[in-house]
Amino acid sequence: MLITSAEHYGAVLNGDFDFEKYLKTMHAEGMNYTRIFSGAYVEIPESFSIRENTLAPKEGRYLAPWKRTGEPGLYKGEMKFDFTKWNPAYFERLKSFIGLANELDIVVEVTFFCSTYNDGLWERNPFNSGNNVNNLPTGLDRKKSNTIENGVLTGFQKKLVKKIVTELNDYDNVIYEIQNEPWSDNPQNGMRTLRTTNPGNKDYYLWSKKASDISLEWQKQMAEVVAETEKSFAKKHLIAQNYTNFKYSVERVDSNISILNFHYAWPEAVWLNYGWNLPVAFDESGFAGSKTDTYLRQAWQFILAGGAVFNNLDYSFFVGSEDGTGVNSAPGAGSTQLRKQLKFMRSFIESFDFIKMHPDFNVVAHAPGAEWQCISEPGKQYAIVFEGVNPEWIKLNLPDGKYNYQFVSPFSGKTLKTGFIKHKKNEQTKLQMPEFKEMVVLKIVK
Repeated sequence: MLITSAEHYGAVLNGDFDFEKYLKTMHAEGMNYTRIFSGAYVEIPESFSIRENTLAPKEGRYLAPWKRTGEPGLYKGEMKFDFTKWNPAYFERLKSFIGLANELDIVVEVTFFCSTYNDGLWERNPFNSGNNVNNLPTGLDRKKSNTIENGVLTGFQKKLVKKIVTELNDYDNVIYEIQNEPWSDNPQNGMRTLRTTNPGNKDYYLWSKKASDISLEWQKQMAEVVAETEKSFAKKHLIAQNYTNFKYSVERVDSNISILNFHYAWPEAVWLNYGWNLPVAFDESGFAGSKTDTYLRQAWQFILAGGAVFNNLDYSFFVGSEDGTGVNSAPGAGSTQLRKQLKFMRSFIESFDFIKMHPDFNVVAHAPGAEWQCISEPGKQYAIVFEGVNPEWIKLNLPDGKYNYQFVSPFSGKTLKTGFIKHKKNEQTKLQMPEFKEMVVLKIVK
């Protein structure tokens, strides 16, 4: 179970970021996961309305896998890259980061590539022909830079994947992700999220967009590079693929893919894909406002729907605030308090033999005023989260037996009520609820 509230993916590519302080803070606060971008994508100041953004290093502090030349590129003060030459300083920093994370029991998702999103970001992007000396097609469409229609660029991208996979093979704590949000540059409609007519101009909310066919084929080729590179190596690593925002029933999973990644995910993303028998990950949150309670609710609802990973974008981490105590202007939130609450969630889940648990839609017969998600090993152990109006009581369907129960506040970690249930065959158990605000968690053990 990977639970975290982590920085905005720039810990390695941003030369000013003190990753040692960051990782030690994460470990001390019980976070066991972080996500980094490889350096093949970078942002510019104020991208996505983030004032302090680790993914937007200052001029001259952007570290990428390739050496720079003496020829000026498009972005102010930065030299062009040569994709035929590796940057030793980058790989030294990358391996130092992964190595320290390994010592601190932190799993690192290494994301190779990312959509470009807009022309402003494309100006600084290494794959823009104006930022390299490798004879890429002039005028390459940024929206096709991570597709099979990018010309000779695919060959250089495959070499980058092979290089990173080779350099990091000795480490046990690495997960690879092919591309961040591949649907952004090449979208096609996936699944309706709101079963209504189009609500004004909010088409973003109406559909979960998925990647185009030319993107999916390119992603398949990149996953093959990872698998082929590791074929002769001692260690094999999991590969994640990023499918959509919100929810989507994935119709095909590449045989090299081991983790199904979603962003801004609903619990339905787990349920719709549970049949694949693969971990389903809430790979990114962090664009739902400044209240940390929002992200705590997302975490509990997703994990107790059967999810395996929760990752919040934590904007309290940035250059000069690598201990996560900073105050930032950003579309999301993060804090020491949120990480403390997520640590409790992780310890709560780990108090179960959770590997044996799966989504349970039957144990709660009625919880008036509240939504709920549950994972269970029927008749033995149950973890349930209730969110909404505080019901006076709930009704449970349990197999015959005697059970201990415990209500806990996910905000404070404090026990609100404990008791004992003796459940009789063909009856429903009516359980009085403790008073709570917004959300409460119930643990039942035979």
